Amino acid sequence: MTSSELQPRQDGAATLRLLRDGELTVEGRLVDASNATLLGALTLDGASARCVYKPVRGERPLWDFPDGTLAGREVSAYLVSRATGWDLVPPTVLRDGPFGPGSCQLWIDEPPDAEPLVGFVPADALPPRWFPVAAARDDDGVEYTLAHADDPRLARLAVLDAVINNADRKGGHVLVGPDDRIHGVDHGVSFHVEEKLRTVLWGWAGRELPPDAREMLADLAVALGGALGDELAEHLTLREVAAALARVEQLRDTGRFPQPPRDWPAVPWPPM
Repeated sequence: MTSSELQPRQDGAATLRLLRDGELTVEGRLVDASNATLLGALTLDGASARCVYKPVRGERPLWDFPDGTLAGREVSAYLVSRATGWDLVPPTVLRDGPFGPGSCQLWIDEPPDAEPLVGFVPADALPPRWFPVAAARDDDGVEYTLAHADDPRLARLAVLDAVINNADRKGGHVLVGPDDRIHGVDHGVSFHVEEKLRTVLWGWAGRELPPDAREMLADLAVALGGALGDELAEHLTLREVAAALARVEQLRDTGRFPQPPRDWPAVPWPPM
């Protein structure tokens, strides 16, 4: 069984069991990541899949997030995503591995012909139904625009980022799976109690939330006050869980996508 056959929605229980209990072998390291991010292979009872293993000991200290907490934030993002019913974050667990405890997330294979939904485009050639986010120039002074598609799948991801207070939604963290589903990855710097939202998905800023988002947020508020809140408390502080619920309630009250912050960089660097 390959990772592309183990899709979270269709086979969630089997996927989670493989992630938690499968034999984990490290195959290599993703060198572009700022923290230790390892590509691994999982096997269990004849099933196999690839995964991304991020050991706690490989986390780089940050000034604004407590040491050793990024793996738990990765798992928390998955738990919230699962609760939304949108399945935007690949199945993620906290487990022991060759380099100690860490997060273990199902690897998503992007088809080579997948159409990108976020990127830099020539300033005078913005694709139809794309939102401009920021202006840029290359080393030769050629003007580009950081932009993303006006795609309802991306809009859902933007809502999720607002809920979890994602401080690092780069374009490269948006994957298109083999089934044409959108997946968001790399959520280690999420769930801060202070406003930290940094994203390349600002195209809907200030616009009304779609009806399915409003319905989801109502259900999510109930879940955060109950079983989901208890699950998150295993990885986050009680203040962080309460802050997540407060962000959900704020989104419900305004009924709109958030605006870029005034006192915090709105777009992560590098953006892709």
